[in-house]
Amino acid sequence: MSAVHWASADPASLFQFARMRVSDLDELLVIENAAYSHPWTRGNFLDSLYNGYETWVLRDGCGKLAGYFLLMLAVEEAHLLNITVRRDLYGNGVGRMQLDKAAEISRDNGMTSILLEVRPSNPRALAVYARYGFIQIGRRKGYYPAANGGREDAIVMRFML
Repeated sequence: MSAVHWASADPASLFQFARMRVSDLDELLVIENAAYSHPWTRGNFLDSLYNGYETWVLRDGCGKLAGYFLLMLAVEEAHLLNITVRRDLYGNGVGRMQLDKAAEISRDNGMTSILLEVRPSNPRALAVYARYGFIQIGRRKGYYPAANGGREDAIVMRFML
């Protein structure tokens, strides 16, 4: 995999957000399955779409899926359910662009904070969230499925808007 190198152009100008559609799911599931040991299923994504959650994709200048996120809005608090970046774009600000969009949507809908869960075994994600300003507020014991039928805790983080 080769990294994308930005010339003098603003990287954000090379990408476009769009509402997630059912037709995005085949391409999205390739990224999801490559990114996670226990990926979401097509049914998980369909449930989020049909339940009216904020579901967004980010496409690069060639129209290829670069990432996606799903956000559930509740009373004053948004819950970031899933945020994923295509592996060859790691470290190029794509995750930050998605977090910026999630924060914008949350603010526009009157939310005061964003919550998320992340695996302790995912140091890359933990670092991205910490750099963005999320702080750890708790831990959910045995939240995630893990290898060999085990369970892994989740670190709960919050970003105040």
